[in-house]
Amino acid sequence: MLDTVLLVEVFVTLFVIMDPVGTVPIFLSLTSGRSPSSARRAAWQAVAVSFFVITVFAFFGQQILSYLHISLPALQGAGGLLLLLVALELLTGKEQEPTATVNTNVALVPLGTPLLAGPGAIVATMLFVQQVDSAATFVAVALGVVLVHAALWVAMRYSLPILRLIRESGVLLVTRIAGLLLSAIAVQLIADSVRAFMAGEG
Repeated sequence: MLDTVLLVEVFVTLFVIMDPVGTVPIFLSLTSGRSPSSARRAAWQAVAVSFFVITVFAFFGQQILSYLHISLPALQGAGGLLLLLVALELLTGKEQEPTATVNTNVALVPLGTPLLAGPGAIVATMLFVQQVDSAATFVAVALGVVLVHAALWVAMRYSLPILRLIRESGVLLVTRIAGLLLSAIAVQLIADSVRAFMAGEG
């Protein structure tokens, strides 16, 4: 039988952390200079990258971090700094802003990781995996991860009509909002990392 309680817990936790709705303005700002087909491709690529990273860390996360002598707070801090750099680019704004990311694959960085598959989602998944002790709990965790990524794809895929509707001036506004949201996420990650180091967990 399926462990529905664990399934709901996994889905809700990862949904809150990965925040499909909050990803929309960031996705719109990063893909604003692209063709619709390119933006659609970026949406599924970002979800695929995120799913791959989450899966790898679910199975091998503890071993990878131990082998590289990396603590979870260090992973959080690194993810926060990387997101902060992207946020500052969106906030400061340059004339080429709408096409700034045309020739780069934003689906890999920063969308796929560390925005979607960030330290929070990775750590949460690793903790849920530790609860797996039967086929039912394994299916619950796996299905929860899959459903969250399906929600992420739907949110980004159907944000494209919004992009066509708001046009260039709207894109500029969305870009500023995205930069602000992303900087807040980055600062929170860094603050959590510093707090954990001070508590002696690093």
